[in-house]
Amino acid sequence: MDYIKGKYTKSIFKSDNGYLVGLFRVKEASTSLEDIVNKSVTITGTVININPDDTYILYGEYINNNKYGYQFKITEYQKVEPEGVDAVYEFLSSSFVKGCGKTTAKKIIDAYGESAIDMIKKDMNNLLNIGISNSTSLKIYNSIKSYYDQDEEIIYLKELGFSINEINLIIKKYPKNVKNIIENDIYRLIDIIDFNKLDRIYFKLYEETKDIRINACIIESLKQLSFLNGDIYSYKEEIVTYLFEHFEIDLGEYIDNYLDELNTLGHIIIDDNKYYLYDNYMDELYITRSLKVINNNQYPQLIKFKEKIESLGRQYGIEYDQEQIDAIRSSLENPITIITGGPGTGKTTIINGILRLYREINHLYHEDMNKQVTLLAPTGRAAKRMSEACLFPASTIHRFLKWNIDTNEFQVNEYNQIDQELLIIDEVSMIDNNLFASLLKGIRHNVRLVLVGDSNQLPSVGPGNILKDLIDSDMFNHISLTNIYRQSDNSFIPILAKEIKDNDIDENLQDKHDDYNFIICNKDDIKTYVMDIVKKYLSKGFNEKNVQVLIPQYKSQNGIDNMNVLLQQIFNPYDPDKEEITIGDITYRVNDKVLNLVNNTDDDIFNGDIGYIRKINKYNSKEFMTIDYYGKYVTIKREDINTIKHAYAISIHKSQGSEFDHVILPMSKEYVRMLYNKLLYTGVSRAKKTLVMCGDPGAFMMAVNNNYSKGRKTTLKDKIIESYNN
Repeated sequence: MDYIKGKYTKSIFKSDNGYLVGLFRVKEASTSLEDIVNKSVTITGTVININPDDTYILYGEYINNNKYGYQFKITEYQKVEPEGVDAVYEFLSSSFVKGCGKTTAKKIIDAYGESAIDMIKKDMNNLLNIGISNSTSLKIYNSIKSYYDQDEEIIYLKELGFSINEINLIIKKYPKNVKNIIENDIYRLIDIIDFNKLDRIYFKLYEETKDIRINACIIESLKQLSFLNGDIYSYKEEIVTYLFEHFEIDLGEYIDNYLDELNTLGHIIIDDNKYYLYDNYMDELYITRSLKVINNNQYPQLIKFKEKIESLGRQYGIEYDQEQIDAIRSSLENPITIITGGPGTGKTTIINGILRLYREINHLYHEDMNKQVTLLAPTGRAAKRMSEACLFPASTIHRFLKWNIDTNEFQVNEYNQIDQELLIIDEVSMIDNNLFASLLKGIRHNVRLVLVGDSNQLPSVGPGNILKDLIDSDMFNHISLTNIYRQSDNSFIPILAKEIKDNDIDENLQDKHDDYNFIICNKDDIKTYVMDIVKKYLSKGFNEKNVQVLIPQYKSQNGIDNMNVLLQQIFNPYDPDKEEITIGDITYRVNDKVLNLVNNTDDDIFNGDIGYIRKINKYNSKEFMTIDYYGKYVTIKREDINTIKHAYAISIHKSQGSEFDHVILPMSKEYVRMLYNKLLYTGVSRAKKTLVMCGDPGAFMMAVNNNYSKGRKTTLKDKIIESYNN
């Protein structure tokens, strides 16, 4: 590794996370870089508190950037303390040291020479001893201590194994006493640093496991069990097993002592031999109490409802069936209504009916509707689809609640609520425990709540099973839609979805329909068939916006990652006139279809949103890439490249809340760990116009018959029932 030694002279660009482009005057360098000694070079890299006039050694690589020429790319660096009497004098008389002018600096140098700085850091009395006043000595001592303390903390954190980016985050959150915080309880950093890394560093501080680590590992075990299984609580045996298998902690009979202590401290809640993270328990409790208050509201029965709904049907050319009529009426006459149904059962028709009849009954103009009615969905794509289908504004729940990405808090909350008359929420099966509790905190409880979803789809990614628990409690009006409205006489997608849900597949699986086809092939040929199907779609005038490949998993020869590489070559092949960049094994190209993996309310984009790369700036790390999400152009930094993935093929999980005109769904037994009923049902029900499956019918049947989606451990249903019995 090469090095250069010298002084930082000028900043060209500096980001909030410490990434720097600047000029550096080289005084000394590796043998291979002797030709740049006594010259200024451009430096790039992540640094913390680099100051002009200080001397640094930078370690890294001197590279030739195609656009900006030669640059020294920093991988490590260290500050060099002033060397020699002249350098020490220059430092003491600089602006860094308060209270020390040239005369005082000379007096200190005359007394202590090159060791002056060390003598001051060691003991302030060394200044008093040479006749410097107490007030001046204190200023000089505090300046030097403050100047060097953070450098020492940076060195300390680097020696522990934290990266420069991580150190930057730590110092931002804890600008003082970082060393004390880490040595007293390193797990306090859990909000900004991965738990596993903290746990590895713990053993650089201590040789054995202490109570601090045991408590932290118990809480982490509960978090992981909750996240992995979607559970709201765990049993003691599960915690004990996870502790031993993942953290090599065997507490034996002492486990109760630690669990009781964490319960006393308010980190967990123990109830009927169930062990909850505090937030999980309180979220369930808040949901229970809020829904009971809302459900106690009284609304008048609609006068001449039959005439009104018939008139509405004639006006819009719709013939509502009895299920749809019941759903619309219940939504307007009751405080809480749950409407569930699979694809093709008319959920969107019902939402439109509710909106139109509400406006007519209340004699509202469009502007008044916006003040009284809100449409919500858990993802950006679901909200956009809802808005387009209903011709009425819809928002994500995160945006409605004004989520702050930096603090991970909602600005609309129990202390700052929004008053709405009617709240319609789609894709409720995707909403987890915490998000639903947060939504109920953000609204006043004099509201009509209409919850729409498909209870047969995959449950939320986060813990909880909201839609199922509310239905199973049997305490709220629930309309289950069973009638399917076919797109044509030969339409099959809604029929197939229902058959999958009912575990009852007819022998017509391989029959071709207007909207469906199953191409049988072995796993080695799946990629070829997918490519051929895509080319056929392209020949008919469709493109990557109309066609979506859905795959259950990322790895394997027919996984998402491999498929995206092949699909990129078809949808967006190499073009010398298009900007592109390769990072690791992935090439990003202008016009590539990409999937957003994070929530970002500032830019109004959310996890699962699909966009298109419109610009790549290879040499501008701050404005590295511009992506078009539904007409909204969002710029990301180079360091945020891991927040997107190619989206020619995406996971079925990520497809929830979306519909695609044309879906290609490979079926292979190599997906065995992901082949289960609810996943297959969700994938099939994403197809709006056509569905082509290719692969092994045996893999398809394996998924149909595998009801793997084990019940999540929740107590929301029990809490709701109990609240009505008390």
